Amino acid sequence: MSNFVFSSESVSEGHPDKLADQISDAMLDAIIKDDPHARVACETFVTTGLALVGGEITTHTYVDVPELVRG
Repeated sequence: MSNFVFSSESVSEGHPDKLADQISDAMLDAIIKDDPHARVACETFVTTGLALVGGEITTHTYVDVPELVRG
């Protein structure tokens, strides 16, 4: 028997939070790639010319957040 954790959120095409969700998902993916035991509660807010990424993240890895957001 294998153990796994599955988490997902889906928004429909054209939803205003689509970009914010993609950034938050990328943050989570980047963190758990190097630290599978990390704890991540990441929120992203976007408006014209600004992305604000925040929340509670406990990890032993480093993520270049500006690079990830602009990527």
